[in-house]
Amino acid sequence: MAKFADLVWNEEQSGEWKAEDIKRIRSGNKYLRYYLVEAANLIRVHDREFAEFYRVKYDEAHTHKHKKALVLTARKLVRLVYALLRTNQLYIPRKRGG
Repeated sequence: MAKFADLVWNEEQSGEWKAEDIKRIRSGNKYLRYYLVEAANLIRVHDREFAEFYRVKYDEAHTHKHKKALVLTARKLVRLVYALLRTNQLYIPRKRGG
């Protein structure tokens, strides 16, 4: 589903060299992508685990930090939704604790 929603990038590399500014593939469903990214943006605000994941990916990115971190967070959300549907479970966020 992540690939169908166009939440992937092309790899641009040659030997040891790897491009830092890689364009996203633009062949997927733009409406699905939009809503998945918007959902990822909201869940990162309200869920500690997703907020931590977003922050790590934000710090790892060299260019377009927010966009890349948000798309990677959306991919994580897609994996979570798929796993929950496959196992027929509800999502219960971890409790905030000290």
